[in-house]
Amino acid sequence: MNKLLLIFLTSLCIGIGVKAQVVAVKTNLLYDATATVNLGAEVAFNKHWTLDISGNYNGWEVASDKSWKHWLVQPEGRYWLHEKFNGHYFGVHGIYMDYDMSNVNFMSVMKKDFAYDGNAYGGGISYGYQLYLSPRWNLEFSAGVGFVHFEYDKSAFPATDDNVSAKYRNNYFGPTKLGVSITYIIK
Repeated sequence: MNKLLLIFLTSLCIGIGVKAQVVAVKTNLLYDATATVNLGAEVAFNKHWTLDISGNYNGWEVASDKSWKHWLVQPEGRYWLHEKFNGHYFGVHGIYMDYDMSNVNFMSVMKKDFAYDGNAYGGGISYGYQLYLSPRWNLEFSAGVGFVHFEYDKSAFPATDDNVSAKYRNNYFGPTKLGVSITYIIK
């Protein structure tokens, strides 16, 4: 495992030079549809390798009886089959999320009628495709699967005076990434 990580990091860094790198900024339209503020940046290291980092924030209640508050960071190393920001790629991504959710079903871990306050971390593999729109604009489609470990306090929702919170841990394997993003390439 350590050898594979060393090979991956070495190959990622081989192309880092003193010349200017290509940078792109993006927003995931699927997160936008859920009123989650999100922004991503992607830096190219050479013809085939990029590093994408996206951040998401939702700090408000969906309704008086539901809460979807969270922030999420998701870095991803990508290998492009043709060239950076063009066509197909495969990636390895990490996930860290802090959340305070109530009365929602989420990733087969959280159920309605409960409140959850905790964090989650994990990672996975992904596949994506960027469609060329113009010299600076692309449309990106991505999907990934992986593992996420949840640690949280769980209590009944709505809360009562005798409401007791307990600590839980849960593991999840399944879809961890889904995106339709509009990308602007800065050269």
